[in-house]
Amino acid sequence: MLTAIVGINWGDEGKGRMVDLISRDYDVVCRYQGGNNAGHTVINERGKFILNLIPSGILRPEVTNVMGNGMVIDIRHLCGELDKLAAAGVEITPEQLKISERAVICMPYHVQQDCLEEDRLGDAKYGSTRRGIAPVYGDKYLKKVIMMGDLFYPEQLKKRLEGIIDYKNLFINKAYGAQPITMEAMLEYLGTYGERLKPHVTNVSAFLEKAIDEGKNVMFEAQLGALRDIDFGINPYTSSSNTIAAYAPIGAGIPNRKLDRVIGIMKAYSSCVGEGPFTVEWFGKEAEELRAAGGEYGAATGRPRRVGPFDAVASRYGVFAQGADTLALTKMDVLSYMDKIPVCVAYDINGERTTEFPRGVRLDEAKPVYEYVDGWKCDIGSCRKMEDLPVAARKYIDYLEKLVDCEISIVSVGAERDEYVTRK
Repeated sequence: MLTAIVGINWGDEGKGRMVDLISRDYDVVCRYQGGNNAGHTVINERGKFILNLIPSGILRPEVTNVMGNGMVIDIRHLCGELDKLAAAGVEITPEQLKISERAVICMPYHVQQDCLEEDRLGDAKYGSTRRGIAPVYGDKYLKKVIMMGDLFYPEQLKKRLEGIIDYKNLFINKAYGAQPITMEAMLEYLGTYGERLKPHVTNVSAFLEKAIDEGKNVMFEAQLGALRDIDFGINPYTSSSNTIAAYAPIGAGIPNRKLDRVIGIMKAYSSCVGEGPFTVEWFGKEAEELRAAGGEYGAATGRPRRVGPFDAVASRYGVFAQGADTLALTKMDVLSYMDKIPVCVAYDINGERTTEFPRGVRLDEAKPVYEYVDGWKCDIGSCRKMEDLPVAARKYIDYLEKLVDCEISIVSVGAERDEYVTRK
């Protein structure tokens, strides 16, 4: 079974929590895109963990975790994650964590360029996490990057790095006026962090092919959501990679394989980190109450997330873009304080009502059209069967399912590993 777990909206849907839960039935968990610009929060009996690069299956000792060729890896940050896990008693061996030799290294100059460009843009900034993601993906397509496998060939690595540094200094030094990048500093960086990671670097394509041929179950873990996809998201307020499920086999290293199942993760309300249109955004007291109830702060940045009611227009589009077969609805418990729960069922664009997700100026001009459903006003964290849920909560789930035209099979009623209800 090849299954992708993906975000339906802007990201921050609770994918890490669901990967941690569902990975009990899988042998391999593979991250296939992105870098340390977003995070997955996992809470279980071992504690609370925020994972930016390492797949969320790492907290199950029996699961092999893979970082695919579609990722961009800040090796200093990755070493820091390994240290934090070790401090919490989670020791990771090369058998448990495998890194693609084709994965790209996010270098310090990528982070520097990202920060310099966001500062230059000022009020027109894209809302970057300043982790170097756009510059490193740009360099990947310009064929001016270092891959993890290059660490094994120091002479060729140095020669390649010389040309790359000359090129990057055209931006860092001459365009932005910052201090030039030096070969010595970059070699020291690669030596300090790259050497430590080399035991994990391997041909993950061969590993995954063998695992699949042996009948093992493989899960592909996405970062962010459909609306942050570089092709199908809200340009330019997207990530710089393909967050959609269709890219999973490619970014994992097995482009010859096809997915069997796509599980979309969808929050019971809306949240968003970063700039760009967010039609259902709340402000003031309403936003503060929802943000506090949901603990809505970015796992990678700590930034307060923008929040608002459930957006059926954006969610239905996300289901389409991800090709979701079924959905897991997260953070249902967060809405327990509301008497009436608003749901955005359509957009009003200059007097025209539409349920089709727009782009460009039309999205900027969209206003939410709300319907209201009854709240349940009680703690649902102890519910473990559908019949345990209040009638109003069950009606809310049915209502969302109908709006997005995709079955909801799992409902999360709390942050702990066992706080969920299986619906179908």
